[in-house]
Amino acid sequence: MIDLLQSPWPWYVGGILIGLTVPLLLLLGNKALGISSTLRQICAVCVPADIEFFKYDWKKQIWSLYFIGGILIGGFIGGYLLKNPDAIQLSSETISDLQALGVKDFSGILPSDLFRWSELFTLRGFILMVVGGFLVGFGTRYAGGCTSGHSIMGLSNLQWPSLVATICFMVGGLIMTHLILPYLLAL
Repeated sequence: MIDLLQSPWPWYVGGILIGLTVPLLLLLGNKALGISSTLRQICAVCVPADIEFFKYDWKKQIWSLYFIGGILIGGFIGGYLLKNPDAIQLSSETISDLQALGVKDFSGILPSDLFRWSELFTLRGFILMVVGGFLVGFGTRYAGGCTSGHSIMGLSNLQWPSLVATICFMVGGLIMTHLILPYLLAL
């Protein structure tokens, strides 16, 4: 049983489980799957500022804080207690493409060549981590939700804005991967 939990699951199993979460949340309490709005709740709870955006009855949505807590606990269990002892398997094409861009360490889920504390104090690291993080947060707010909210929940409800947002997420990801990231990695 532990071997089953430690080994990677096929995409279609994870996809089905995520897909079943949407109707389960709707059936159990008419709740919508989404993660980004929880950051607003956390700020409303923890930041005692007089900011209009954070003045609302966050207690009505307390379930999402429990949901995020469950995700964090599940991530800890999966990442540390049930960690796959095998090395991450990447295709040879991916490895050669990344090596051509200067990435050499493939020992973890994120290449430590790019994502380590000392890298944060370089121009490339600052752009990737700080500017990138800000842009993700801004884009999430501007789009009215994140990829899980739009691409999973919104599309399952046949919402036109979610289709537009999902297409924009995909186009943005392709532009980042093929046009911007190679330039940033060359810095």
